[in-house]
Amino acid sequence: MPKFRISEAAELLGVSDDTVRRWADTGRLAVGRDDAGRQVVDGVALAEIAATISRAPEPGGIRDESARNRFRGIVVRVVRDTVMAQVEMQVGPFRLVSLMSREAADELRLEPGVAAVASVKATHVVVGIAEKP
Repeated sequence: MPKFRISEAAELLGVSDDTVRRWADTGRLAVGRDDAGRQVVDGVALAEIAATISRAPEPGGIRDESARNRFRGIVVRVVRDTVMAQVEMQVGPFRLVSLMSREAADELRLEPGVAAVASVKATHVVVGIAEKP
């Protein structure tokens, strides 16, 4: 199972390294040690906490910006049937869901706890300018 260093876990969750360390200190997030003695977080445990902290941010506060179309996050759920797979990722505070062939999900070995990059391509994207508060 994948293991992530504290800084990697923080990046995947969209929080600071200190937040991850506090969660470890209080027992909210279990950590172990790698062969070099560094603290690491199990991928499955990371996926579980990612699902519990997800919440969409309040819209607003952004002016003259368009989001990039590649998002690094952690797989939190995979549902497979005989032909298709539904892959749910947590990207900081955002939840992304992808439908793909089961073959693709199997080849990529997508399981909860795996770090992945979602590339979004849309034929119709609306971008607006937020009003000032």
